[in-house]
Amino acid sequence: MDNYNKLKSLLTSIEDDADKFYNKGVNAAGTRVRKGLQDIKTLASDMRKEVTEIKNKAK
Repeated sequence: MDNYNKLKSLLTSIEDDADKFYNKGVNAAGTRVRKGLQDIKTLASDMRKEVTEIKNKAK
């Protein structure tokens, strides 16, 4: 559950930068959004592996 909370936190953390990029055209904010999305992708992949391991142990 800890990784899930980290995922929510990461998504929330890029919200301001996403607004700056999409609505105000700040290119540096776009770079920060891309980095945040990469971190989200990595964490989501780790979570998928964790869920699979837990599910398979239950069998």
